[in-house]
Amino acid sequence: MLPTLRSILELPVLQDASPRLLGASGCLDTPVRWVHVSEVLDISGLLSGGELVLTTGLELEKEPGLTASFIRSLEDAAAAGLIVEVIGNRKRSLDALRTAALGTDLPVIVVERRVRFVEITEIVHRMIVAEQLQRVERARDVHEAFTVLSLESAGTQEVVERAAAMIGAPVVLEDLSHLVLAYSARQLTTTELLDDWERRSRTTPSPAATSRTGPEAWLQTPVGVRRQLWGRLVVPMPLEDDAAAAMVLERAAQTLAINRLAERDRRELGHQAQAGLLNALRQPRGLSEGEAQARAAALGLRRSPYYVPIVFRSCRASSGASPEAADPASDPLAGQQEERALLEQLARALKSLSGTALTASIRSGSVGMVLAIPAKQLEDPTLQRLADALAADTRQSGQSVDGSRARGQADVAWSIGVGRLRGTLLEAAAGIDEASHVAETAATLPGDRKPFYRATDVRLRGLLALLRKDPRVQQFVESELAGVLQAEARGAGGHLELLGQFLESGGNKAALARNSYLSRPTLYARLDRLEDLLAVDLDDAESRTSLHVALLLYRLRAL
Repeated sequence: MLPTLRSILELPVLQDASPRLLGASGCLDTPVRWVHVSEVLDISGLLSGGELVLTTGLELEKEPGLTASFIRSLEDAAAAGLIVEVIGNRKRSLDALRTAALGTDLPVIVVERRVRFVEITEIVHRMIVAEQLQRVERARDVHEAFTVLSLESAGTQEVVERAAAMIGAPVVLEDLSHLVLAYSARQLTTTELLDDWERRSRTTPSPAATSRTGPEAWLQTPVGVRRQLWGRLVVPMPLEDDAAAAMVLERAAQTLAINRLAERDRRELGHQAQAGLLNALRQPRGLSEGEAQARAAALGLRRSPYYVPIVFRSCRASSGASPEAADPASDPLAGQQEERALLEQLARALKSLSGTALTASIRSGSVGMVLAIPAKQLEDPTLQRLADALAADTRQSGQSVDGSRARGQADVAWSIGVGRLRGTLLEAAAGIDEASHVAETAATLPGDRKPFYRATDVRLRGLLALLRKDPRVQQFVESELAGVLQAEARGAGGHLELLGQFLESGGNKAALARNSYLSRPTLYARLDRLEDLLAVDLDDAESRTSLHVALLLYRLRAL
């Protein structure tokens, strides 16, 4: 800390001069930033605040009437104090100083014995420089300590404990949901430190920079990179030196952010290596099974008698959204973030299962996997456990699997397609295309969602998904549904939905009326209108089949 006026007055060089305080005794703890010696009465323009002014007072003896304005100018300049040397018969200046000191908050001290101002200046400046040097050395020590923690990729708990040891007080790291990620209680018990933590934390605003806020005046600093903040470090108690503690908190926050980014980079390198191998396995070009097994084993895939190809298809699905809006390619950045999050979730799910797999993004919105299966009878149980683990992890992160959505979060649906079980790694990698086709098609299936889908689950819809981009198929759809699509374009909505309900009921008008809560006359009138638009007989089985195929293709057009 900077020396205060009180500590300076206790110096032997001043005590020998019998200092006497004339006023503002409550301001003696003001820190002194520098010492300024002057015999000029107009020096306010030379001060920047925090200076202790020393003067012999000769000018004040000549013009005592200027004493009050002189002291007032020093106070306006935020000077720390004034020491005046009054020696001999100088009653006029002494009386003027007494009178002026009564009306100011600036400490005014007189010494009636000669004192060497140069000695006072040297001592105080040495104290100031020593304090600054101490801060520099402390900053260096803190920097070196946390640099080592960054280079060693130290764990979160170790970083928090080091910060608490340097500050000498409890430190808590919490996330944006006010959940405690790590803490060091120091002199407090865990119960004392974390009692009712979430409520207390929510009443404490998060500042943009290191500061004290909230009803308990917590010292805190944000953790993260710019706009990607993910937590804050908190010292929930008063300290003697907030500036020193703030420096430690900020360096600890930087270390936590760097280590998190470094961990993400390591995962990214692993994902890139697996993506390269998975692409090579799908297009082997002379790659033997033995070489494929060796390369996969080097990336953590255990040799197994069976492998199963899996594809996870993601799309930004929101109720009522158009198919174009649901296409992940419409927002590449969001799609990449979803894929990265899914890769991390799959890594955690596999770890919880003690399973091994090659996992990588295969194209925008799709993540492929070749999962090792130790025995044929374990295929379905393993897939179910993987889907369950992924669903549990997804619920915690606020995303959704197979259409289940977390409240208050952006809607992200995952469809899981599974290919046929294979006995070699190369055959399983070749089955990624089949699994991708299943996952894409499964995203359009109505009704309750299944944990995962196979080719037998998508059936006709799967075949249509393969053919949907053929121009002849597209022309068939436009021809079959032309009347309804034109009516929808004019704003006469509801016809496509009615057609779908009618076809899904198998053409049973009575069942449709019952399920849609419509009277039969009303329903029959709408169906008559629908027949007019389509120019077909809806009682004809072949017409219904043709329309059903066209409607399925129309709903598949966004894949």
